[in-house]
Amino acid sequence: MLKSKFSFFTLLLFLIVLVFISIIASVSIGQVSIPFLDSCKIVLYQITGINIGHIDTTISNMTLEIIWQIRFPRVLLALFVGSGLALCGSVMQATIQNPLADPYLLGISSGASLGATFSIILGYQLSLFGESNLMIWAFLGALLATFLVLLLSSIGEKMSVIKLILAGTVVNALFTALSNLFIYFAKDAEGVRSVSFWTMGSLSTADWDDLPLIATTIIIIAVFFLSQWRIMNAMLMGDDAAMTLGININTYRKVFLVISAALTGIIVSTCGIIGFVGLIIPHIVRIFTGSNHQQLLPIVILVGAIFLIWTDLLARSIIPNSELPIGIVTSLLGAPVFMHMLIKKKYGFGGN
Repeated sequence: MLKSKFSFFTLLLFLIVLVFISIIASVSIGQVSIPFLDSCKIVLYQITGINIGHIDTTISNMTLEIIWQIRFPRVLLALFVGSGLALCGSVMQATIQNPLADPYLLGISSGASLGATFSIILGYQLSLFGESNLMIWAFLGALLATFLVLLLSSIGEKMSVIKLILAGTVVNALFTALSNLFIYFAKDAEGVRSVSFWTMGSLSTADWDDLPLIATTIIIIAVFFLSQWRIMNAMLMGDDAAMTLGININTYRKVFLVISAALTGIIVSTCGIIGFVGLIIPHIVRIFTGSNHQQLLPIVILVGAIFLIWTDLLARSIIPNSELPIGIVTSLLGAPVFMHMLIKKKYGFGGN
């Protein structure tokens, strides 16, 4: 628990520095190792135009290409995806008042999987959006899942946390079954393999063309949620307490869930399903910051970025001349942490 603003800003500054160190370390380490100082020079030169140490004569074109065209876009994608998933996890845990909530609780991942499966298995028959076909179909599937969850949870009496969770479970099961049905009847073995790899998550497709959309979206949504910390703090007090403060909890819940679902849909449609980030990171951070979202959200965003940068580095470095799907690595790292938290009863809000 951070006792003062000084402690909070000290931790924030430390994490910002750690983000930059993680970025440089990640672009330096790989199948081709590049000296840390050379990576610093290249990144600084490409961003600012400042040429330190005459990199045009001391560093090869191949090294420049590896860092700037291959590794740096991938590291930035890991940064934004990690930040976005961790942020969505924190928001959903507050909105649904369930410490076990994560960005995939409401069937968003299964909806995106269904859309991607349609796109991959049916191939050119559904090629309506050109090169962005898979991404757009996955995003539409995620939005469809979210719409069905909100529709089901609104039937009858007013929307409640229990109804949201049950509706998410139903939609998740339905869309997963439909995806498996398409895979079962598919005749394209390569398509089935592509679906399987996509559902395990990967950042290998990162390039400069895709980064502006996801970066801009995550930054805008992050700024919005950072301004809503009072509402999220009130949500943790329960529906009745929030109503006494004049907060229309149902309206904010729907808005927060739709925005979180849209962001998760964009992330999933870009790099597949990467589990446990939105579940584990908020838990770990909450142990140090408590449940005050004014402190929790900025720290969660930075820790999520750092976690996924290093996880991606591990995924592409642990096996020589190959790479593991990052979703496998996050699950292998996240599951033991989550089990430890359950055993130690560190799963409640505030870490109690």
